[in-house]
Amino acid sequence: MDPAGDISLIVHAIQLAIAPVFLLTGLGALLSVMTTRLGRVIDRARYLEEKWGSLGENDRVATGIELEILGRRARLAGWAINLCTAAALLVCTVIAALFIDVFTSTNLKWFVGAVFIVAMIALIGGLISFLREVYLATHTLRIGPPL
Repeated sequence: MDPAGDISLIVHAIQLAIAPVFLLTGLGALLSVMTTRLGRVIDRARYLEEKWGSLGENDRVATGIELEILGRRARLAGWAINLCTAAALLVCTVIAALFIDVFTSTNLKWFVGAVFIVAMIALIGGLISFLREVYLATHTLRIGPPL
């Protein structure tokens, strides 16, 4: 076994894995933002549910509408989190496959390419869900005193 050859294999594997690792870092930050938004939605829904018993009829109608919107937002945020987590897991699979390919001299380029494409499709789906949740939040926002 040639130690210099072993080191060059490791260096090559690390070079191949650098871009997916940076992508994983970005996905982690994105997931942090998404989970924070979901937590805020849940907190607001719980607050409104606690107040429900003390509300008058008109306030209950408005609160019911807001709870329905919060439910839709929570579902969209959940989809965004699930899809982006799936993308992160697939990127991890790509990284592992790159190392396996380098160390075992197998030909996994089609597998790596296919998994990466699926990861990007999952990421696109997650970003679309996140964009929809943000759109719903901003277009149902009411600032100012109730009319």
